[in-house]
Amino acid sequence: MRLTVSICVCLCLASPCIPAAGSGEAGRYMTTSDFLESAFTASEATGKTLWVQDDVRQSVESVLGHRLGTLRVRYWYDGTTSAWILDEIGKELPITIGVTVADGKIGAVHILAFRESRGWEVRYPFFTDQFRRATLDADGRLDREIDGITGATLSVSAVTRIARVALLLHDNISKTG
Repeated sequence: MRLTVSICVCLCLASPCIPAAGSGEAGRYMTTSDFLESAFTASEATGKTLWVQDDVRQSVESVLGHRLGTLRVRYWYDGTTSAWILDEIGKELPITIGVTVADGKIGAVHILAFRESRGWEVRYPFFTDQFRRATLDADGRLDREIDGITGATLSVSAVTRIARVALLLHDNISKTG
């Protein structure tokens, strides 16, 4: 009996079908250069810096629900499309999220890096594609409901907040030129 249990435990531990506890899917999924190439396929964007001040800061912090923690945000812009790479805390660690915006609508959302053991499903297109063509309504919320993912509520929330922030920041740079 003892030998049978030992063999069974060894087989279960060696099985590729059963992930190790806490392994998750944390990792780097896309480089900054790959994200920018996907955002600006037909043109070349210029890297710029936005100093986040006054009303813009208040709007961003209202969406995030916490202080921004930086004075400036780097972005890329080709005159019509902007690309933002922003970090937001999921449960305990930051998620690095790339968002492209054109004409006040989200073009794409990509998860560049995910550092936690849960919630990594937000990186898949079945989730990120929901944001395409999303805009902000009069209350500063997305114009559509974003379907959640069981077990990834905090990650879903973080990505949704960053999508809203990218739309706000794009609106600000569009007005100022």
